Amino acid sequence: MNRRYRLILSCPDDLGIVAAITDAVAQHGGWITEAHQFADPDHGWFFMRYEVSADSLPFDGDGFREVLAPIARRFSMQWRVTDSEKRQRVIILASRESHCLSDLLYRWRSGDMAFDIPCVVSNHPDLRDFVEWHGIEFIHLPVDPQDREAAFVALDDIFQRRQADTIVLARYMQILPPFLCERYQGQIINIHHSFLPSFAGAHPYRQAAERGVKLIGATSHFATPDLDAGPIIEQDVVRVNHHNTVADMVQLGRDVEKTVLARALRYQLEDRVLIHGNKTVIFQ
Repeated sequence: MNRRYRLILSCPDDLGIVAAITDAVAQHGGWITEAHQFADPDHGWFFMRYEVSADSLPFDGDGFREVLAPIARRFSMQWRVTDSEKRQRVIILASRESHCLSDLLYRWRSGDMAFDIPCVVSNHPDLRDFVEWHGIEFIHLPVDPQDREAAFVALDDIFQRRQADTIVLARYMQILPPFLCERYQGQIINIHHSFLPSFAGAHPYRQAAERGVKLIGATSHFATPDLDAGPIIEQDVVRVNHHNTVADMVQLGRDVEKTVLARALRYQLEDRVLIHGNKTVIFQ
């Protein structure tokens, strides 16, 4: 009873959407184990996420899609059905800092989060031994400042050949070009501290300490051509005060970054994120 089919949809809001979906599932003996819906009154848009026990249906995922297709056409839905048993292929990008990468590898190795890692890509060789100790392929792909495009074309080739479902920028200190952000729209998850735009550039925690900040935070969002301005998936903060040194703030910042990134990836893996314009609907 653990295998589920997940129905994720959005469409113009209208009468009868929930009734039509629920009735279609019930007619075939389907057991809805989790249900979320949200109507956005400002934009007249409707969002839904259902989980249905796969064992309760007399057909497979393709059969479920056939049943739902006429309803989807009727309500002009953007929709998909996923299978909880199909693990996403997640490619992780990192540079020199290891806290976010280490946390994700622990969650992967322990089984806390179910996904496959075809490879880890880095523009520096520093993390090779750590990644390969986990039995994961490490690809060192330097980015030449004089020819950045060549590196990102090669990165795109890696994504395609490794069939990436999701790409995680685990403190990858390179700005992805617009063509990658557009090609993998809604698939690239980034993480950064929440001092932007106030404390941009080098040494943001020192800048924050000098300004006497009281909150340190992190933001995880989808990468878009607009730097650090993509739809936000998850955020969190931790309180600091005058007793905290710059080193304290850096450590606290790392802790909140890895937690926020892990939450964002979990939502993505469980199909809980729906993008609407530059916002997200997160069904937790």
